[in-house]
Amino acid sequence: MTKNSKNMLLGLLAILLIWVLVLGLSEWWKFRLDLTEEGRFTIGKATKEVLANMDSPLEVEVLLNGDLPPGMMRFQKGIVETLKIFRAYSNEDINIKYNDPLQMDKASRDDYIQMLAAYGINPTNLYSTQNGAQTTKLIFPGIMLRSQDYELGVLLLKGEMGMGPDEILNLSIENLEFEISQAIKRLYTRNKKAVGVIIGQGEMGEDEGFGMVEALNEDYEVYKVPFDQAESVEDLLAFEALLVAGPREAYGEREKYLLDQYLMYGGNLLFFVDQMVVNLEEAGGDGTVAMPFDTGLDDLLFRYGVRINRDLIQDLNFGYHPVVAGEFGDQAQIISLPWPFYIQAGKMADHPITKGLDQVQFRFASTLDTVKADGVSKTPLIFSSEYSKKQSAPVRVAFEDMSTEPDVNSFTAGSLPLVYLLEGNFTSFFKNRFVPEEFDEGAFIAEGNQGRVLVAGDADIVKSWIDPREKSPVPLGANPYSENVMANREFLQHAVNYLVDPDGIMAAKRKDFQIRPLNKVKIKQQKTLWQSINIFFPVAMILFLGYLQYVFRKRKYEKG
Repeated sequence: MTKNSKNMLLGLLAILLIWVLVLGLSEWWKFRLDLTEEGRFTIGKATKEVLANMDSPLEVEVLLNGDLPPGMMRFQKGIVETLKIFRAYSNEDINIKYNDPLQMDKASRDDYIQMLAAYGINPTNLYSTQNGAQTTKLIFPGIMLRSQDYELGVLLLKGEMGMGPDEILNLSIENLEFEISQAIKRLYTRNKKAVGVIIGQGEMGEDEGFGMVEALNEDYEVYKVPFDQAESVEDLLAFEALLVAGPREAYGEREKYLLDQYLMYGGNLLFFVDQMVVNLEEAGGDGTVAMPFDTGLDDLLFRYGVRINRDLIQDLNFGYHPVVAGEFGDQAQIISLPWPFYIQAGKMADHPITKGLDQVQFRFASTLDTVKADGVSKTPLIFSSEYSKKQSAPVRVAFEDMSTEPDVNSFTAGSLPLVYLLEGNFTSFFKNRFVPEEFDEGAFIAEGNQGRVLVAGDADIVKSWIDPREKSPVPLGANPYSENVMANREFLQHAVNYLVDPDGIMAAKRKDFQIRPLNKVKIKQQKTLWQSINIFFPVAMILFLGYLQYVFRKRKYEKG
């Protein structure tokens, strides 16, 4: 055996040994490298924990299939890539399937589409231009997930009001980790955390609060919390968050003390409060007057850093209110008329709670102001449109005003904050004050741990409409008089999830992918050039390298 042959054999053995060593190490030391600037292929710690807690295989059915335009192909690719990353970190197998509901036989297709609609996955009419002609295609931009015991559908194409198609696609791709990991968590979570809804001060009844409870039930066990039965703040600490929704009786010192100390212990509070009382039953004819209502919470919220004003907002981006326009036979004829008091808010802050939300409807909302509160950060989350105005109490409320076109020139207040998030180390409202007699002053906390408070000057944001035909409440955000579904349900879910665990799955919504669009003019002008380069250049390079190798070997052996 020649020296060159021995060296070649030793080199091959070394390569083989390294290869076997790498394979052996990969069995117990697995790693992934994400070399993208934005961390596109990196998932958060909370998502990894969700995947690690899976206790049975998962089947994921991707519904976005068929002949798709480039943008939707990128979206589909993002869905599949996210699922493959999840599979790499999961303890159980994640089986990815593809299904186009429109390709099923008619009998199966109709039933399947109805099932998808029940999960909120409705078809989207996709318009695209190909070769100068506009085409339309129905797509289902979502996925179905099935564990051993349950199934769940997720709509993945979501965007904010005013966004263009490219922005909606980019935002939806950014949110893929959050949407899919949240659905997986819901499938596999056995022991849900608890949240409480305060009752005892005239809050919403069961029908009005139906949508609020139904929305939260997906992630939490929801309990009614009567304050008259709470003997100490320790009775409240089992709840991850407490909701105060639409009180109609003033909170006394005892109730405020319990809320205050719960927050000082690091609890989370959500206030959905009507600062003005409106009786719509008296809004016919000459109308009625909305007057301020003392909830007893003003001084408490003021200490925390926010004030709900005694006014009402009107907005030209309005919703509609049903009114009786007459009778046909013995049936009342109901029509929906524009109502500037019903705000369809689509201007969102760039925050995990509101990122990617569609419009949220407010009814008779009051403005919010912030005040000084050391150690507390204040973030406005949702805003009215630029064409809004505020009216201080007393405010006329009359159905007959619906027939009058609003004076556009009076809507000059600009975008007004409708919801505030307060985070930080709060100071107790009862610091340097007398503690209610029935509580142990020695257990009082004056300076709180890290807590979070969300405040909205409107209780209707979490109140269900009542379907007049069925005489039953509808889910949050749905309106029996309209086909449009607002994002109130998703907003409430995101808000509670963030307050309970801001560094959990909600943190995945902080991802920010940059849109890097190609120059469409250059694409059209230089299409043939770049096609030629991509096809012929690699072939030419291989031929050139082969020729160089031939010349090198020829010279080497001619010398030898």
